[in-house]
Amino acid sequence: MFEVVQVKLREAGKIERYSASGMSFTVDEYVIVEADRGLECGQVVSDIEVVLDKDIKQPLLKVIRKATQGDLYQIEKNKKRIEDIVATCEKKIEEYKLDMKLVDAKYSFDRSKIIFYFTAEDRVDFRDLVKDLAKIFKARIELKQIGVRDEAKLLDGFGPCGRRLCCAKFLKKFEPITIKMAKEQNLPLNPTKISGCCGRLMCCLGYEYGTYKKLMKGMPKEGHIIKTKQGKGKIISVNALKREAVVELDDGRQTTVSYENKE
Repeated sequence: MFEVVQVKLREAGKIERYSASGMSFTVDEYVIVEADRGLECGQVVSDIEVVLDKDIKQPLLKVIRKATQGDLYQIEKNKKRIEDIVATCEKKIEEYKLDMKLVDAKYSFDRSKIIFYFTAEDRVDFRDLVKDLAKIFKARIELKQIGVRDEAKLLDGFGPCGRRLCCAKFLKKFEPITIKMAKEQNLPLNPTKISGCCGRLMCCLGYEYGTYKKLMKGMPKEGHIIKTKQGKGKIISVNALKREAVVELDDGRQTTVSYENKE
């Protein structure tokens, strides 16, 4: 059995389990943890839990120690250096005439590694760029090609709702979003109304999709012809939340049919 604690390495970043190493923590406390070829600073997001050996699917990394004031100062210094690092990388991209757009860069806590995030239409041969950056910064260099949704997550911002972007605030992974979700919720299919800052369908279309799908069970689709007490008519609108449908009769009159107790 292992005592583990869940740690988030960066805001809206992936949450991983780490061995508690016999220490106790409080939620939101900062800790220094083992990472790929170095150390990282993360934030505790759970209480300590006991996990069986069979539930550990990969080697368990450890929490090294609780973050000190010196560690937090180091993190702030790393953040301030990123601007210069990004500027240098952009110059090198221009120098090598690479068809790529640099989005952001992240320094590992111990400065042993720098990750550069970029977007590009096609594959990019950046081997010479990596060698050059490694010489300049004396650190391991990693370039990651990301999509437009990942770009929005990294850059952050505000959505049409006026709130901070969900992907930057709390979403840990992107779920498939389809136009069917918008149709099921009877939303206008105007791209400007249902697209996010990234240009793709808004992630929030999936939040209530399951509820709408359940409420629509047993209800007719728009355009269907049904029989009512007043006669035959065509469905012209459906309200899933009220489980009602508005029917236009053959003589032009409209009536509302309730499906509240129908399956």
